[in-house]
Amino acid sequence: MPFCSSCGNEVNQADQFCAKCGAGQPGAPRPPVDPLAGITPRTASILCYIPGIGWIASVIVLAADKFRTNRTVRFHAFQGLYLFVAWLIVEWVLSPIFREMHSPMLRVDKILQALILFVWVFMIIKTSHEEVYSLPIIGELAEKSAAEH
Repeated sequence: MPFCSSCGNEVNQADQFCAKCGAGQPGAPRPPVDPLAGITPRTASILCYIPGIGWIASVIVLAADKFRTNRTVRFHAFQGLYLFVAWLIVEWVLSPIFREMHSPMLRVDKILQALILFVWVFMIIKTSHEEVYSLPIIGELAEKSAAEH
C-alpha cells in the first residue's frame, strides 16, 4: 500500500488526495467515465419513446457528446420530445376543458391520450427494429431540429 508523498500517511492506490493532509497524490490522471458508454444508438432511440419519462432520455441524448453527430438518434430524441409535448398539451389544456363540460358526450381528450399512448408503443416497436418512421407534423419538426445541428 502506498504512502502520501507529503505527510507519509497510508493511502490507497485509487486515492487522488491524502485523507490526512489533503495533498494530491502522484499518478496517471484517470480518464473521465462516460455514463453512456454502454448504451447503443438503438437503445438510446428506444428510450426516447418511453411513455411519460422518455423526455428525460431525449434531453440526455440531445446533450450527450456521444450522440451529437448521430442524426438518427437525434431525430428520435426530438420526435420523442415533441410527442411528449403533444401529450402535455392534451393533459394540461384539453383535459381541464372537457372536465368542466358536464355533458355525456365523447371525451376527445381521452381519445387523444389513448392515441398518443398507441403512438409511443408503435414508435418503440419501429425503433426496436431500427426503422426510422417520421410521424406526421411531429416528425417533420424533428427532422428539421435534427438537421440544425
